[in-house]
Amino acid sequence: MTTAIANVNHTPTDHLPMDHRIVSRQQWLAERKALQAREKELTRLGDEIARERRALPWVRMDKDYVFDTPQGRRPLADLFDGRRQLLMQHFMLAPGWEQGCKSCSYMADHTDATLVHLAQRDTAFVAVSLAPLAEIERFRQRMGWRFPWVSSHGTDFNRDFHVSFTADELEKGEADYNFGGKPPGQEMPGISAFWKDDAGEVFLTYSTYGRGVEVMMHTYRLLDLTPKGRDEDRLEFTMAWVRHHDRYESAPAASSCCGASNAKSAS
Repeated sequence: MTTAIANVNHTPTDHLPMDHRIVSRQQWLAERKALQAREKELTRLGDEIARERRALPWVRMDKDYVFDTPQGRRPLADLFDGRRQLLMQHFMLAPGWEQGCKSCSYMADHTDATLVHLAQRDTAFVAVSLAPLAEIERFRQRMGWRFPWVSSHGTDFNRDFHVSFTADELEKGEADYNFGGKPPGQEMPGISAFWKDDAGEVFLTYSTYGRGVEVMMHTYRLLDLTPKGRDEDRLEFTMAWVRHHDRYESAPAASSCCGASNAKSAS
């Protein structure tokens, strides 16, 4: 996932698939069934990888991380909210930033509605940022989010999880992101999963970075079903079209002869 920020005006109707093949319903059905077979292969492969993910060994969290929360200072074990599993978004919001990362915000826009469902599967959720809690709360109120969001300010947490880096590390090529990659900036996104046992010990079970964070981007999954898909190939960078949800300009429907005709019929 590219996290650079630029002002790019992109009209969703710029690149229409006008020269696409048109076939009979019978031919479409035959090709759709062939694609379905491939989709089922992908589904089975995804299930297999999910089993391998769950079979990964765990790492005991020996360091005592304590976070600033609206309820006061709380250790990592308390963020589980009485559940055994915890999903965490490493949200790019550094001290002094006016607002959080657009791409991380795009991820977070999909979160609130999932919380009640995650809870039914013994899973809590929390976002963590390096910014002080007051700066997090200011941005959260602007965006209207309800999910738990805590501050790792003053701790080694972000650095230990390779999502925050110093300018010196970047300059010397010493920053390690996404298991050996080089980050383009001092703050990067990620998702981590944890388990808490009966004794209250916490274990890291999984982390993913880069395009792995697309798992939180439900909008992308829907766009992948459409003729234009994500429609990002001609943009300056991936996700250049994304804005904070309160910063989008209006997106009028595309005008066409059919649209005009329908409008006249409805009037």
